[in-house]
Amino acid sequence: MGMDIVQQLPQLEALCLQLYTAQNPQDRLHAEQSLRVFTTSTDYVPHCKTILDVSSSPYAQLLAASSLLKVVTEFTLSSQVKLDMRTYFLQYLNGRGPTLEPYVVAVLVQLICRMTKLGWFEDSAYRSIVEDAGAFLEPRSNDGSLAHYMLGLRLLNAMVLEANSPTPHRTLTQHRKVAVGFRDAALYKILQLALGALQRLPGMRADNALLEQALRLLVATLSFDFVGTCLDESAEDLGTIQIPTAWRPAVEDAGTLQLLWGYYAGNEPPLSSLALESLVRLASVRRSLFSSDAVRSAFLARLVEGSRDVLRDRRGLHHHANYHEFCRLLGRLKTNYQLGELVALAPYPEWIGLVADFTINSLTSWQWASGSVFYLLGLWSRLVSSMPYLKGEAPSLLDLYVPKISRAFLTSRLESVRTVVQDGLTDDPLDSEEQLQDQLDSLPYLFRFQYEKMAEALTRAADPLIAAYASRGAGGAVAGGAASSSSPPRDAAVLEGQLTWIVYMVGAVVRGRASASGADAQEAVDGDLAARVFGVLRAAEGPGHAARAGAASRRRLELALLSFLQSFRKVYIGEAVMHSSKVYVRLGESVGLADHAAVMNVILAKMASNLKVYCGAEEVISATLELFKDLASGYMSGKLLIKLEAISYLLTHHTAEYFPFLAGQANLRARTTFYSTLARLLFMDDTPDRFKAFVAPMQQVFDSLATASRSAGSPAALRASVSNETVAGLFRDLRGVAAATSTRRTYGMLFDWLYPANFPVILACLEAWSGDPVVTTPLLKFVNEFVLNKSQRLIFDSSSPNGILLFREVSKVLVTYGNQVLSAPRPADVYGGLYKGSWICLSILSRALGGSYVNFGVFELYGDPALNDALDMAVRLALNIPLADILAYRKVCKAYFALVDMLCASHVPLLAARDTPTFVFLLSSLDAGLKSLDVAVSSQCAAAIDNLAGYYFLHMPGGHSPNAAARAISEHVRQRPDLFPQLLTTLFEIVMFEDCSNMWSLSRPMLSLILVSEQVYEHVTKRVAASQPPERQSHLAACLERVMAGVTRSLEPKNRDKFTQNFTIARHDYRART
Repeated sequence: MGMDIVQQLPQLEALCLQLYTAQNPQDRLHAEQSLRVFTTSTDYVPHCKTILDVSSSPYAQLLAASSLLKVVTEFTLSSQVKLDMRTYFLQYLNGRGPTLEPYVVAVLVQLICRMTKLGWFEDSAYRSIVEDAGAFLEPRSNDGSLAHYMLGLRLLNAMVLEANSPTPHRTLTQHRKVAVGFRDAALYKILQLALGALQRLPGMRADNALLEQALRLLVATLSFDFVGTCLDESAEDLGTIQIPTAWRPAVEDAGTLQLLWGYYAGNEPPLSSLALESLVRLASVRRSLFSSDAVRSAFLARLVEGSRDVLRDRRGLHHHANYHEFCRLLGRLKTNYQLGELVALAPYPEWIGLVADFTINSLTSWQWASGSVFYLLGLWSRLVSSMPYLKGEAPSLLDLYVPKISRAFLTSRLESVRTVVQDGLTDDPLDSEEQLQDQLDSLPYLFRFQYEKMAEALTRAADPLIAAYASRGAGGAVAGGAASSSSPPRDAAVLEGQLTWIVYMVGAVVRGRASASGADAQEAVDGDLAARVFGVLRAAEGPGHAARAGAASRRRLELALLSFLQSFRKVYIGEAVMHSSKVYVRLGESVGLADHAAVMNVILAKMASNLKVYCGAEEVISATLELFKDLASGYMSGKLLIKLEAISYLLTHHTAEYFPFLAGQANLRARTTFYSTLARLLFMDDTPDRFKAFVAPMQQVFDSLATASRSAGSPAALRASVSNETVAGLFRDLRGVAAATSTRRTYGMLFDWLYPANFPVILACLEAWSGDPVVTTPLLKFVNEFVLNKSQRLIFDSSSPNGILLFREVSKVLVTYGNQVLSAPRPADVYGGLYKGSWICLSILSRALGGSYVNFGVFELYGDPALNDALDMAVRLALNIPLADILAYRKVCKAYFALVDMLCASHVPLLAARDTPTFVFLLSSLDAGLKSLDVAVSSQCAAAIDNLAGYYFLHMPGGHSPNAAARAISEHVRQRPDLFPQLLTTLFEIVMFEDCSNMWSLSRPMLSLILVSEQVYEHVTKRVAASQPPERQSHLAACLERVMAGVTRSLEPKNRDKFTQNFTIARHDYRART
């Protein structure tokens, strides 16, 4: 076969060239389909090796290496085969590596590392990766010495990254097991090699690429996930790094930090920035690593002295990469060390002054340091928050520098607005929500450090701006003649932008009251500042600002005002706030808001104005409704709201006529939030008359749809006569109302209104718009909410048929939707057009089956097909989704397994009546679900298997109480005898060999499976034992033999507990030895 590859090599190389370089997508697709065969089986491993040996085409080499990587990852190879392959590719890399293209080398290196990781516990030869890579670092007599050195460093770098990253098709537990073994056996050796390389390479006349590789290797070792907690590699704000104790000599060695500071001083980025990143990691090591407090203090002193030297002459800080990493380093010095430790250092006075100057310059140079200033503000906020715990007489000097930094923040943010507007910059700091919030989170600590002084500075800056804004709102000119006929929009944008910063700052400071010490004494100051913002809010409603509603700067101001109101609500409106708060005294004196009710009226007026004016500003509408929802959700604030006349008016005037945002296409999602909040307030005083008045506009829509449906004569005609926005809006509103019903009484009012009068219209809409997710998604989500028995709201009278009637309507909804989508062509957007509606249907049936408000025996007794029709359609919808997609889409996965769990718990006869292929699919999906990383999913699958196997054991032919369902399961098992044994094998492998947090849940179905497949139990245990390395097989077999000791053939709780106890002991015994 190898000869065939050699003969076909020219054609293969041409296809590879086409695959990687063709501009035409059709050509690339043809090449991909032709070459895909190399990744489909382990039989093609020799072919790929032949290509690497014979071909000189880098694209053919890349194909072969990539195919081997995929095969090794997705297929099972024997340990010896992997070991032989690994040895071969190490030799191949040693012999031909320097001549290969970098992208080929990258895949070959990853292939070696992947095989090493997968075989780590199979043979000691895999664990010699450091020695294997070290051979590349040995001096050579020829010119290939540096090239091989580069290969060795790349191999080590890739191995660290491979061991630190989860492997596809492997569980997280398997990954962590290898990662811990690699950490203990190899990682410290790699750290020593990296440090040795950094010391040795300058003398070898190495180029920057080689030095960069050595520094990246050092960063990779220090970034390792030592204890399995730092899974989010994108997070820049590090926690404490749990470096192993064995690393202590390298960390405590003064030469380590000296080496890195030297690399920073003598190089440009990326070398200098990588050296700083290594210093950031070292500054984050755990306190207990050091042998004594004196050694740790000396280590901190070296970090402070090094950063002081950089700050003295600003060496390298004109490079943005260096600047950013240096800011991170400064931030880590307080995160990982106490203020007292810093103050005790001799260079502290000079260092803190230099850091203060650096921070002020960074705040002033906001365009340069926008992404880095967060670390500096975090440093100062942590320094300030540590002041109450500072002991000793050494001065912290914070009272000298913190006010300067606070004022610099205030002035620099106000100046940034003018710069952005005048220069027409697109990068406005106010548009970066994440950076803005990060900076505002530090402000309360800084501003409240000397609160009266900072409040005075903030007031001096705010008062002229507020006066100018009020004057413009009243129709006048900006004070001082700032407004001119030539550029009023630009002046208005500057004014609004500066007020936006003021409002955000006041909101952040007010929000910080809860965590501030001595906050009660500062309430009066909070009141003074809050009064200014309420003044801005009042001025914003002036007629002179009406034309500014569409401006971006005005929308930013509105978002800032809403953010302030949220902050004020959390601190000064609620259960924990006394009416006699000093805030309300000051607010009453300044703006006439003397109590909660007055403030709530102002907030309501603002929200109503926003919902009318900013119909096209989705972010403003969303923030407004979020504030409304939060106010209504609080017990105290909700009671206050319901007493206001404005709410009474709102509950009867809530249509698009009064709130135009409801008619906007972009605001469809917001309708659910709006009506959920209104209904929550309505149901606080749940009188039927008020409810009827509230839903009257919706009833008008229902009536118009019913009339249109009768006159249309067909679904297509109805679809043509009514817009889909009207229908979608109705069901989004209904879903909001349904979500707010939390008691039997309120749900009863909703149910009596909708059934039976309006359900035919719902079905007509579903049939007419079945292919339009804009309508079907909100409609199905409404039904999904409507059938949910939360808080026991769906409890009907014992003589009421409503539960049965509701399920019949559910069945009609499922059948109507399913028939339409299953008969339609598969959409291009398979999730939005098919999977989304399908998982909602599965969720509807699951909630209806588990709601405990229907006696399902009635349907069979009276020959009603509703239950069977609903189940048949749910199964068809599920079978229409490939199992791989069920597992890949999180919401689909959760809905599917929740339904299967419910069916196995209460409706096994319905499952057993399915045909064998369907039954096999359901059990195969449960087998796949057991391996899910989502604990909830795997636990659901285990419970479903336990219920199904338990039912079969109790009713199987020849048992105590055989029935038709058990006979049907028996026939399925006869056709597929491997079904239950495969599930048992999977559970054995997971529970015995992996560290699963839900071990108890996964072990429960094992006894049921053993009892229904006793004749193959011994074979299963032998197969499980044979899957382990030879030296462990006899011990595992002995452990498994004890699992059934004292266990009888029953599923009584005591017998189950005995089995679980035996299995736990066997598991611990086996794992203790291995």
